[in-house]
Amino acid sequence: MIHKLLLAYDGSDSAKHAFEFAVDLARRYQCEFHVVAVAQAPDFGTEGETEAIVEHSLKHFRQLLEDLKAQLPAEIPRPVFFETVVGHPAERIVQYAERNLIDHIVVGHRGHTLFERWLIGSVARRIIGYAHCGVTVVR
Repeated sequence: MIHKLLLAYDGSDSAKHAFEFAVDLARRYQCEFHVVAVAQAPDFGTEGETEAIVEHSLKHFRQLLEDLKAQLPAEIPRPVFFETVVGHPAERIVQYAERNLIDHIVVGHRGHTLFERWLIGSVARRIIGYAHCGVTVVR
C-alpha cells in the first residue's frame, strides 16, 4: 500500500510521463502526493557565477512546479506538497524521501546513451540504489 508518493521532476519528456504515472498512482491509492525538483549547482565556476546559475535554476524549477499544480486533477488528495531544493539530484531526492517518510518514488529516465550512463551515471540508478522505499522508473 502506498501512503506517501514522491515524484522527482525535472521538466524532461520522461518526467512528464512520470508525472502522468504518479498522478494515476496518487488517484488509485488516494495517497499523500509530493513533488520535488532539484537544481544542481555547476561543478566549476566562481562563487558569483555559481550563485547566479543556481538562482536561475531555482526560478526555472519553481515555474515548472507551478505549471504542474495547474495540471493536477481534482481527484488527487490535497494538499499536494511541492518543493525545490539545491544539490545533487539523486542525493537530495533520497534525502527528501527519508525525511518525509515516503513509501514510493516515481522518477523519469532521461534515456542517455549507454556510454553517457557509464560515464556520468544515472540519477534514476542512484535513486534505486540508495532509496529506502520502492522506486518506479518511467521511460
